[in-house]
Amino acid sequence: MTDSKEVKEVKGVTINVMGREFRVAAPGGEERQLLASVDFLNKKMREIRDTGKVVGNERIAIMAALNIAHEYLQLSAGSGGGKGGKSAHSDIDAELVRRKMDDFEGIIEKALADQEKLF
Repeated sequence: MTDSKEVKEVKGVTINVMGREFRVAAPGGEERQLLASVDFLNKKMREIRDTGKVVGNERIAIMAALNIAHEYLQLSAGSGGGKGGKSAHSDIDAELVRRKMDDFEGIIEKALADQEKLF
């Protein structure tokens, strides 16, 4: 008796993020999507680095993650074009998310600046 569900083999893939190599697991057949995600992340991180406002790969990675999350939430909230920044498909208030992301960015910047004073 065979199971109709296909079991995807997990493969180890070496990726490069801002000059650092990492080995990560990827389900078989999804390696190309993973590498496309890595390319997207590297592009976002280079954009942040090139502004000169954020220094250090850890900070750049955090800011890139925040920006990507923010863009994702904006796209999710804006997909239905409803009133007040809410879509018909989502209860997410885009303006509230934007304010929260700005607040969160400020908190992270302060925490990272305070951490640098320790060294």
